[in-house]
Amino acid sequence: MQIFVIKLLKDLRTNRTIYFMLLPVLAYYLIFQYGPMYGLQIAFKDFIPAKGFIGSPWVGFKHFEEFFGSVYFGRILKNTLLLSLYSLVFFFPAGIIFALLLNEIKGHVFRRAVQTISYMPHFISMVVIVGMMFDFLARDGMINHLLELIGLEPISFMRTPGWFRTTYISSDIWQNIGWSSIVYLAAISSINPSLYEAARMDGASRWRQIWHVTLPGIMPTVTIMFILFIGKFMTVGFEKIILMYNPVIYETADVIQTFVYRKGILEANYSYSAAVGLFNAAISFTLLIVANMTAKRLGDTKLW
Repeated sequence: MQIFVIKLLKDLRTNRTIYFMLLPVLAYYLIFQYGPMYGLQIAFKDFIPAKGFIGSPWVGFKHFEEFFGSVYFGRILKNTLLLSLYSLVFFFPAGIIFALLLNEIKGHVFRRAVQTISYMPHFISMVVIVGMMFDFLARDGMINHLLELIGLEPISFMRTPGWFRTTYISSDIWQNIGWSSIVYLAAISSINPSLYEAARMDGASRWRQIWHVTLPGIMPTVTIMFILFIGKFMTVGFEKIILMYNPVIYETADVIQTFVYRKGILEANYSYSAAVGLFNAAISFTLLIVANMTAKRLGDTKLW
């Protein structure tokens, strides 16, 4: 133990600048991530703000039972799972495919222009993004004008439950495809160029080079990003949904996070919303563990 302490103190002195830079990150997680975990106990209490965490009475699993028996349970769980699944199927591969396509562009000026244009939507405020969606997808918006030009009936995209998931996922891809491709472009740039030269000497086409050189080269990065994506599988971006949805499309738009928002913020039912949030976090944590174990068994790449 004494040897360990001596080595630790020596390392702290040697790398004190790096540890000093780490302090803001540690402070962020301690204050905003781990500190609030103390408040999770209200999921098992009837929380009364005047009595505080300690004074509020314990009720056990009452709020969990109420949530599982609620008429909304099936709907919000289904919507959350479907939106997360659609994001996994359509959004996650989009960044990889876009990075592969960008890597095949030989003109540096054109490639940088495409990259810059694709990054720009990521920095636009979510409020502005949703406002643009309402303008473009309105009954008299540009999209419906185009539909009328080709002889189709206009569609009320933002007030039709069946169109919510399509508009949500497609707008998410448009907004973040460029940003999500950055890590894959960095992984591609680290691949040894001699591998491509060897493949060309063997007569491999560009498609074969992508399949046998580029994809295997970025697969460790893809695996790590996949595990991280699974870790937030149940965490659908509720801010965007809050801006998009209305009671007309609750049928497909209402997810766990928006349900927690309505119960906890609008109705001030803090204990009930904390129980729902804890249930969601438990599922996400379980999925993260399973994804990491699966990756560990299938290959050498894992998160821990």
